[in-house]
Formats: sequence, C-alpha cells, structure tokens
Amino acid sequence: MTTQSLQIDNIDRRILMALQSDSSLSQRALAETVGLSQNACWRRLQRLEAEGVLRGQRAVIDLARLGLDLVVMVMIKTPHHSKDWAVAFKDHVARIPGVVDLYRIGGEWDYLIKVVTAGIRGYDRFYQQLVDGFELSVVTGHFVMEEMIASRPVTLT
Repeated sequence: MTTQSLQIDNIDRRILMALQSDSSLSQRALAETVGLSQNACWRRLQRLEAEGVLRGQRAVIDLARLGLDLVVMVMIKTPHHSKDWAVAFKDHVARIPGVVDLYRIGGEWDYLIKVVTAGIRGYDRFYQQLVDGFELSVVTGHFVMEEMIASRPVTLT
C-alpha cells in the first residue's frame, strides 16, 4: 500500500465515482456520464490504470445465495511483531479459503481478518487452518448478524 498521493482533477473524480458505482459501464456510457469524448475518457482511464489508481474490476456477488451465509470478523493478538513474522503470517492467511480481507491494525488487537464461509463448519475449518503452525495469543470471531452498509463508494473530494 502506497502513501503517495496523486493529483487528480474533477473529471478524474467523476470517472472514479462512476466506476465505483458501476464498473460495468461501457466506455461510451462512462464518457457520456462524465462529459468527455470516448477517446478522452479512454486516455484518462489508461492513465489512471498506469498510475495504479484503478486496480481492476470486480463483480458484486450475493454470497448467501451461493451458500456462503456466514461472515466473521476475526480479531487476533499475537506475541510476534517482526516484519518477517508478519510476511509469513500474511502468506499463510492468503492460502486459507474464505479469507476476504486481512488487515494489520493498531490498538488492542494486531490483525483483523474478514472471513466468508458456509456456516459454522466452514468457520471451524478456517479456524483450524489459521492456528495450524502459528502461535497466536488470542483469536476471537465476531459473527455478522446483518450487513447494513457494504462496499460503499468512497467519496472523492
């Protein structure tokens, strides 16, 4: 994750806001939405991709309809805080099915993992894989009861 801030103008912001809301827009529809010609819009998209601002497109899937009906926010404390350990832990977690997000966080806890899985048995499989070979002081799961706001577009000012 980079901390370098890029300079973007209002048209770039409108492009990014439109894509956050619907990344399936055709170039023509996107250009019309932001008030540019297709060629000018395409050039801006190419620049935003080259600069790493746009990092791909994703479909939003109703996971519950596919049987992935359990979302768990897993909080972790560990006695290990070296960079090498963190890299090994990240690589380990990345191989576990169901992991959607992994964050190293500040405060009382060290890591936060978002897991999407099929019921409590799926969570148990995740948990067994998570603790296999890693010394973790505390692992606690917070089970999501209701998704109230998710994947909300970021307001760009």
